[in-house]
Amino acid sequence: HLRERSDVQNIDLMNLAGFCRNCLSNWYREAAEAEGIAIDKDASREIVYGMPYDQWRAQHQREATDEQRAAFAQNKPDH
Repeated sequence: HLRERSDVQNIDLMNLAGFCRNCLSNWYREAAEAEGIAIDKDASREIVYGMPYDQWRAQHQREATDEQRAAFAQNKPDH
C-alpha cells in the first residue's frame, strides 16, 4: 500500500502514525535477522520502497514544509 502512496511523505507518516517507511524497513531487517536471515539496510529499504531508497527519494521525496517540521518536532518519537 505504501509503495502505491508515494504522495504520502515519510514525515507525514511519522506525524500521524509515529513510524515511517524507514521504521518498517528496520523492523523487517530485525525480524529477518531474528530468523537467521542476514539482510542489510539497503536491501530491507528496497523491499519496503519497491526500489532503491535513493531512487525513491529522487522521484518522490519533497522538502518538508515548516508545518510538517513543527509537527514532527512536537511529536518526535524516542527511537
